[in-house]
Amino acid sequence: MTAGFPYRLIATDLDGTLLRSDGSVSQRTRDALAAATAAGAAHIVVTGRAVPWTKYILDDLGYRGLAVCGQGAQVYDAGEHRLLTSVTLDRQLAGVALAKIEAEVGPLYLAASRDGLDGDVLVGPGYAVTGTLPATPFTDASDLWSAPLNKIYIQHPTLSDDALAEAAQEAAGGFVGVAMAGEGIVELLPLGLSKATGLSLAARRLGLKPADTIAFGDMPNDIPMFTWSAHGVAMANAHPQLKALANEQTTSNDTDGVAATLERLLG
Repeated sequence: MTAGFPYRLIATDLDGTLLRSDGSVSQRTRDALAAATAAGAAHIVVTGRAVPWTKYILDDLGYRGLAVCGQGAQVYDAGEHRLLTSVTLDRQLAGVALAKIEAEVGPLYLAASRDGLDGDVLVGPGYAVTGTLPATPFTDASDLWSAPLNKIYIQHPTLSDDALAEAAQEAAGGFVGVAMAGEGIVELLPLGLSKATGLSLAARRLGLKPADTIAFGDMPNDIPMFTWSAHGVAMANAHPQLKALANEQTTSNDTDGVAATLERLLG
């Protein structure tokens, strides 16, 4: 516990949580985080985005601390622009997993996140990328497997995200982890990997523990982080599964829900 603030660590998701729908971080949220860190709390960004899709946001925030990226696969030092840890997906297991899922639900649209500070996101035919994030198209499936990957993204022409995630878990949960991270974002990950894995590594580097932590999120991929943390705060726009697990609910990402909770705790 810090003077004037009841937690030593603030863990925040990005999309749907810290970021507004237009991708910005409001001045109110920046001020609330600055006040909490001035009161002695550390802030760790914990996002499903891999480092290449995260680092420009952190630079804009003036964020110099640790960030957990790639759904827990990467611990990134934003101040030094350096990757501290990185876990990659076993490509052979991922291929088996994809085959098992497609045997159940039919052909999938695919994308993949390559490992590294500047790893490309490869996007195959039919896959719809959220927003304006940079991506590299591919048409030859062998390109997908030609370099180390953090994750594979899957979409289905007719199934909902929830239904696809459930089908993927049932068909291939013994080979890969499955995470539903947002609209149109179902991911296949190294087995056992989650935001909690990466957050625990980053927190340990700072000498902090679950009991020190308040976490903010909006999607089912935040469930492990909430389970790990002492206190989980779901955004008003959060998925029902996360709301059911949360200790409390704040306002939406577009009305600065993170800031509202931090301001209340700061008194």
